[in-house]
Amino acid sequence: MNDVAVTTLLVVCLFLLLGSGVWIGLTLAGVAWIGMQLFSSRPAGDAMAVTVWGTASSWTLTALPLFIWMGEILFRTKLSESMFRGLAPWVSRLPGRLLHTNVIGCTIFAAVSGSSAATCATIGKMTLPELDKRGYPEDITIGSLAGAGTLGLLIPPSIIMIVYGVTADVSIAKLFVGGIIPGIVLASLFSGYLAVWAVINKQRIPLPDQVLTFGEKVRESRHLIPVVVLIAAVLGSIYSGVATATEAAAVGVVGSLVLSAAQGSLNWNTFRDSLMGATRLYCMIALILAGAAFLTLSMGYIGLPRHLAEYVRSLGLTPFMLMIALAIFYIILGCFLDGISMVVLTMGVILPTVQAAGFDLVWFGIFIVVVVEMAQITPPVGFNLFVLQGMTGKEITWIARVTMPFFFLMCGMVLLLWFVPQIATWLPSKM
Repeated sequence: MNDVAVTTLLVVCLFLLLGSGVWIGLTLAGVAWIGMQLFSSRPAGDAMAVTVWGTASSWTLTALPLFIWMGEILFRTKLSESMFRGLAPWVSRLPGRLLHTNVIGCTIFAAVSGSSAATCATIGKMTLPELDKRGYPEDITIGSLAGAGTLGLLIPPSIIMIVYGVTADVSIAKLFVGGIIPGIVLASLFSGYLAVWAVINKQRIPLPDQVLTFGEKVRESRHLIPVVVLIAAVLGSIYSGVATATEAAAVGVVGSLVLSAAQGSLNWNTFRDSLMGATRLYCMIALILAGAAFLTLSMGYIGLPRHLAEYVRSLGLTPFMLMIALAIFYIILGCFLDGISMVVLTMGVILPTVQAAGFDLVWFGIFIVVVVEMAQITPPVGFNLFVLQGMTGKEITWIARVTMPFFFLMCGMVLLLWFVPQIATWLPSKM
C-alpha cells in the first residue's frame, strides 16, 4: 500500500474507535497496534510494552502531575477567587471583562510550566468554575482556554524548543528569547478576539459586579499578592538555576499547600480531594500520552513522517509556498503525533530543505512551535481538546468547534511571522 492509502486506513480506524466510545488513550494505542501489525515486521506487543513503560517512567513528565496537583489545591482554596477579585477591577472596562482571565492566566502560567497540557489543566481548574459561577457562556470560556493553553509551548521555558535546538544545532537561549514577543503577540490576538466577540455578543456578557475608583482598584489588587508570590517562587526557582522545571513544580505544590493553610482552607478533606482529583486527571492524560507515544513509534516504523517530509522536499516550492506546505504538513502530522515527536522524526529531512530556502533557523524554530500549538487544538487528536474533554465532560466535536476561532488566529500568527519575521528574530539578534 502507498502512503496515502496507509494514512487513510489509519484515520478511518481512528474515527471508528473514537466514535464507538473507546477511551482516547486506548484508541491511539489501538490504531498504533493496527499500523504495526499490518505494515511493520516488529512485534506490536513488545513495542507497546517498551514504549508505554518508557513514557510512564519519564522523569521530565513528573512536572505534569505536580502542576496539575497544584491547580487542584488552588481550585479548593480561596486563591482562585482571590485572583479574580484582584484581576476583575482591571479588566472590567475591557469588552469581555473576566473572559480575559483565561488568556492572562495561561500567559503567566506558561512561563512557569512549559507544558500545554499542564497550562490548560491548571488554569482551567481555577478559571472555569469561577467564570461559570459568574454566568459567562461555556462556549467562549472553554474555547478561549483551549486556545490560550497552547501558549505553554511558545512562552519559555519550552520543552519543544529544547528538542528543536538540540536537533537543529541552534542556541536554545536564542530560541527562548525569540519566543517571548511572539507569545505576547499571540496572547494579544486572543484577547483582541475576545473583545470583538464580546462587542458583538453584548447580551451574553454578565454585567460587572461593581464600578470602582482607581484607589479601590489598587486596594483590590492586594488579593493578587498570594498568586504573585507563588508564581515568583516557581519562576524564581527556575530562572535562578536553583531548581529544574520538575523541582519547580514541587515548589509550586508546597507553596500552594502553605497558602491554603494560611487561608485556613487546608484540612484533611481538601488535601485528599485535591490529591485524588489530580490523580484522576493525570491518569487520563497519562493514558493519552502512552497511546500517543506508541502511535509515534508505530508511525516511525511505518515511515510515514519521513515519506511525507521527502514528498514536501521534492515539490520544489518557492519559500512562501514551502512555508505554507510545511504548516499544512505539520498540522496533518499533529493528528497522529505529539509535538516533540513531530520535531524529532522530521527535522533530519526538513532542515536541509529549509536551509536551502534561506530560512533563519531561530525563526523556523518559532514557526515550528506555533504550528505545533495549532496541532494541539486540531481534531481528531488535538491534545488540549482531550484534556478539556476530561475536565468538562463535553463532546470533543463541540470543544473543537468552539476552539476553531483560536485555530484561525494561530493561522494569522503564522502569516504574521512570515511577513514580519523580526517578531521572532529581533530579540535574539540583540544577544
